[in-house]
Amino acid sequence: MQFAIDMKLFIVANTEKPRVRPALEGVVRDLKGKAEIVGVDTDHTSDLSKVNADAILVLGGDGTLLSTARRLHGRAIPLMGVNFGRLGFLASFTPEEFPRHLELFLAGKLPIGRRKMLEASVIGEDCSSLEVAEIAKKRKFFATALNDAVITGGPPFHMIELELGADGEEGIKYFGDGVIVSTPSGSTAYNVSAGGPIISPDVEAFCITPICPHSLSFRPVVVSSNSTVVVGASRVNEGTTLFCDGQASTRLSAGDRVIIRKSASDVLLVENPDTQQWRGLAEKLGWASSPKYNTKE
Repeated sequence: MQFAIDMKLFIVANTEKPRVRPALEGVVRDLKGKAEIVGVDTDHTSDLSKVNADAILVLGGDGTLLSTARRLHGRAIPLMGVNFGRLGFLASFTPEEFPRHLELFLAGKLPIGRRKMLEASVIGEDCSSLEVAEIAKKRKFFATALNDAVITGGPPFHMIELELGADGEEGIKYFGDGVIVSTPSGSTAYNVSAGGPIISPDVEAFCITPICPHSLSFRPVVVSSNSTVVVGASRVNEGTTLFCDGQASTRLSAGDRVIIRKSASDVLLVENPDTQQWRGLAEKLGWASSPKYNTKE
């Protein structure tokens, strides 16, 4: 097998997971003579927007991969995720199958897919325009997310009042514990736990899913990813917070508005050719599992 000896690889490793450190040592050893390792990040502080690499190996779980994707700040560097966590929807390679697939990747024989990201901006009442340039001048917070932007009620855990709208339409009032705006990649995360639909990664859409709505008639809504979703904070708690991928966060005050749009940059993920999308979902989520019968007499 021919290897791209001049391929430059950067490694992000979550060494808080017990099995990652010995795996990292093995990867570094196995890559000698096959590719150039330009850096190793084990404390998640490297500025990945400045990394000179052809690809990034991510040893951890989906959370590690989400953090890595956000820290790229739009750089189009493929990520190859090895799952040392639990489900592993994004980090699709298991530690056991990774060595063989790494050789295939170095030989240029693995597919690379594109995943949409969203961006969330928080503006105050003084910003009346939803134009990108105007928001960039006045926003109080900005972050990108590969999975989702989530507004949670927070302590003292009273219901909050939000106003939801899209594409310039007047918003509708909503009472509940918060709201999730997810990408297709994030539709299998918090979104599905809250009763939202699973969306195929190649669908250009966002899903807006209420969290414990006061009105049972308020159901999840799927909108085009070209939409601009606006969430106004009409009445909030002291602890009401916006989370992006469960990592970047900011507190929200009454009068704030969260503007959610499709990010200008996609995330490139090295895909596992042995994984079938729907069968993988069925196995990870336990779809259509047969009842467990008591066979004891």
